[in-house]
Amino acid sequence: MLLGLSLISTVAAELSQNILAPESCCSQLFAVLGSKVSFPNEVVYNRSLASFWSQQEQELNPGCIVKPDTTSDVSIAIRSLTGQEGEFSQACQFAIKGGGHTMWAGAANIAGGVTIDLAAMNNVSVNAARTITSVAAGGVWLDVYSYLDALGLAVAGGRDSNVGVAGLALGGGLSYFAPRLGFVCDNVVNYEVVLASGEVVNANTSSHPDLFFALKGGSNNFGVVTRFDLKTFTQGNIWGGSIGYEISTKDQQLEAFSRFTDANNVDIYATLIHGYAWIEGQNRWLISNNYVYTKPEPYPEIFEGFMSIEPYIYNGMRITTTTVLAIEVDGSNPSGDRQVYVTATVANNGALLSQVFDIANTLLEPLKDKPGLRYAMAYQAIPTCVMSRSLANGGNALGLSPEDGNLVLIFLDISWKKSTDDKIMNEQAALFLKQVETLAASLGMLHKWKYLNYAAQWQDPIAGYGHENREKLRAVSRQYDPEQVFQKQVPGGYKLF
Repeated sequence: MLLGLSLISTVAAELSQNILAPESCCSQLFAVLGSKVSFPNEVVYNRSLASFWSQQEQELNPGCIVKPDTTSDVSIAIRSLTGQEGEFSQACQFAIKGGGHTMWAGAANIAGGVTIDLAAMNNVSVNAARTITSVAAGGVWLDVYSYLDALGLAVAGGRDSNVGVAGLALGGGLSYFAPRLGFVCDNVVNYEVVLASGEVVNANTSSHPDLFFALKGGSNNFGVVTRFDLKTFTQGNIWGGSIGYEISTKDQQLEAFSRFTDANNVDIYATLIHGYAWIEGQNRWLISNNYVYTKPEPYPEIFEGFMSIEPYIYNGMRITTTTVLAIEVDGSNPSGDRQVYVTATVANNGALLSQVFDIANTLLEPLKDKPGLRYAMAYQAIPTCVMSRSLANGGNALGLSPEDGNLVLIFLDISWKKSTDDKIMNEQAALFLKQVETLAASLGMLHKWKYLNYAAQWQDPIAGYGHENREKLRAVSRQYDPEQVFQKQVPGGYKLF
């Protein structure tokens, strides 16, 4: 540990002038939290950095990393970092890491400041009535599903086993249960939160209801959430997996997808991710559809329009568990690469979606020779029943309404190996978004909402919640964080001001 302390000054020398030097910040944290604070080149520090999903986040080197294992530890850390505890009055720049799956540099890590890594806080428990699952904020969805599957229970949660509970839920959150339960955030009944003052509060419908609303999509702007209490329900096996098709079936696929999204008789047990992936080395596209039916019933009628499409390349459909499907999804999203996401939301229109694919295909051309390229695009249905469930659960901050009609979420995901390719990858992603939004707007089909968990660093998803909701979030921020700690001292995430 003494070696770690001696390295603080070396790290400080590399900081830019607008970042406070970490010596006093890390020294004070070590004084109050001891071995829960680690420093560059120590094993715990290196493991924490390696646990970030993207290479961009892994490359950032904080002055120190604190790994609390209780809510009290988090409170002590916040009080120390805001100059409320100890001999130093200096405020410190810091980041907050839950699962560490957001891809852009600085989202949940920080160069030269302090990173609070919540990974040690990953316990899961269910109340005696089996109606509420409590999940500590450092958990990932594998922790949750592997615990609940054994009990015959489930919650509305993420689809990738390695995605963090905290980031997904605070950004709204999509799940296989969205058509019948709404967004993940709609199923949170209580948040335990450490405020900027270090005070620990519970936010729910009867205690701090304004904060409760704000956390349903408001991300990391109000405090450090240390526990999520989630509605829990009985759930057995589900039918799910993916089927791969030749790109020659694209027009049939889009026709079937549009019908699925606009189905008059929505099947609330069915979800679909309609995906396109460029196959490096084969110089061709593959269509891969992820189908899930949250009952153990194979090939339900709602997917009939897809099941008649041929030829298909593979069929991985089977009756299985939520855990197994989540692990499968994670296997298709390996960590350690460089990443950029970009997202837009449009009306459900097959002709528009066909043109969006054409844009993606054209912009792919200059990237084909880049090492380790993975280039994928997906369409996800956001039918009005999802928004209706949100309203029935008390509403959220996302700014969506059944009056918006059936929507389609567009998601472009590019990954690569070399930092020298960062510029062109980000340029092509930005150009994709510009062309898609220009096209959709010209047709009167662009929606303002942008899914926060799929947004690029330079997008502004909170603006997409609408003026009224953004002002509500700002008011909550002023009330619970009057010194604006989470706006000024936590540069990561999407800010309110």
